[in-house]
Amino acid sequence: MSSIMDERVSDEIEALEAILMDDVTIKRVGDVPHIIETVLHPSTGNDVDRQYVCATLVVKLTPGYPDSSPEVTLRNPRGLDDEILANIHMQIREKLADCRGEPVVFELIELIRDCLTESNLPSGQCMICLFGFTKGDEFIRTQCYHYFHSHCLAAHLISGRRYYQEELELLPNWQQVTRAPFKEICPVCRITLTTIEVETLADAPPPVASFTAAPFFLTDEMKELQKKMAKLLAYQMSKGGVIGCGDSGPPPLTITTPEDNENNENSNGSPGASNEGAKASSGIINGRQNGNSSNDNSCPGSPAARPAYRGPYRGFNRRGKPGRRGRGAAR
Repeated sequence: MSSIMDERVSDEIEALEAILMDDVTIKRVGDVPHIIETVLHPSTGNDVDRQYVCATLVVKLTPGYPDSSPEVTLRNPRGLDDEILANIHMQIREKLADCRGEPVVFELIELIRDCLTESNLPSGQCMICLFGFTKGDEFIRTQCYHYFHSHCLAAHLISGRRYYQEELELLPNWQQVTRAPFKEICPVCRITLTTIEVETLADAPPPVASFTAAPFFLTDEMKELQKKMAKLLAYQMSKGGVIGCGDSGPPPLTITTPEDNENNENSNGSPGASNEGAKASSGIINGRQNGNSSNDNSCPGSPAARPAYRGPYRGFNRRGKPGRRGRGAAR
């Protein structure tokens, strides 16, 4: 935008602020309007609860506007799938081409509002059961404009509260008192839901598609995908990328000290085994110093060694070394 505002632009901005009032945001650079932003909903009169879709229109005024087309963006669309959005964007491009040379923001607002009114039903899937919305379904729109079958959302929130209560009962009393209370959150964006009545939602019937959907069967495409995934799993296991499933690799690193093995000797009463454990703990095997203190005698279950340390490895054990006082050294 130039420093001198076009009279056509100033008239349009004044009209927008007079009609939309708090529903429009005008961002300026100095005194010149630069970005126009407004949230659009379907035309449902005063029945706000029947507005199932919405989108934020952002119009960036170019330096030559209105003789040149502005940059138009739709942000945060809710309840609209990719096909509907593609159709809206195509109509926006056509409107910009037809209205070049004259203010177009009002035209864009009316165009998008009409599209939202025509598409005022949630498209896509319920993100809990993954069934679509069909005729006869009871669904709910959250305050963040995400859609779920009422039955599914109630089951999700009830399960979440039950899990929270089970975890809470495992904590000591002082932690139970200080822990934050349970909050009902959206399964998609994790925002706190403040207007949900779970008991009412729980009375809703299950999704229609859960009864009418075709039975599942394994297609050739899925069988081929299973083979590829099986090969990938086998490769990851061979490289040590999968732990706990047929793991036949080397035993985990065991960190021990001579003092630990003396304790094992006293408790087991087997000096021969403790001597072997002491050699293993000091890294000496067959007269040679071994760089890794993990060996067969240090496997879990061996009577000559303490159980394997399975936590993160945080460096060499420096206890007992003369002339050094590292962390864990004898003081």
